[in-house]
Amino acid sequence: MGAGGVGGTYTWWFDSGRVCLDLLATRTGGEERLTGPARLVGWLTGAGLAPAGTPLRGVDAEWVVRFCRLREGVRELTETERCPDGALEQVNALAAAAPPAPRAVRAPDGSLTCVLVGEPRCEQLLAAVARDAVSLLTDSAARAALRRCEGDNCGRLYLDSSRGRRRRWCSSEVCGNRERVARHRRRAAVAAQP
Repeated sequence: MGAGGVGGTYTWWFDSGRVCLDLLATRTGGEERLTGPARLVGWLTGAGLAPAGTPLRGVDAEWVVRFCRLREGVRELTETERCPDGALEQVNALAAAAPPAPRAVRAPDGSLTCVLVGEPRCEQLLAAVARDAVSLLTDSAARAALRRCEGDNCGRLYLDSSRGRRRRWCSSEVCGNRERVARHRRRAAVAAQP
């Protein structure tokens, strides 16, 4: 499962199994979570698209708009039976750009760590997410493993890679925990009745 990452004043969770699905989770239940450049920077680093310490000085409101547009295109393609041509063209066009180039460098402790060659541009980071979406859309086994979270008021899409394909929640720590707490409260309420 993924871990949370802090971005802006919001804690991001990356439990969807794919970066393109994690982008979808930036708007769920009608709530927009990519509310500005600081949140987008937090999401980009939390999703691993920009390793910690990567300068992202160019992130502005236009980047946010562009990532939101990509998100809606991916949503149309993953949540409908027939992929709309406009959304497909949009994702394909974004995937055509080269993603940021990674480079292995020695950390102070001697281990290898990943950095990006230069400060990434918006189109490079969009390309990384769009390429992940293309990979998901063209992999029939992965598409068959797409599930919708059963958590109350959630509905996030995730890739069920669990044994037996029995995963019910996008995040066991978030939605799964809420369900377990609610179930415990229901049992306690029944037990407390005379």
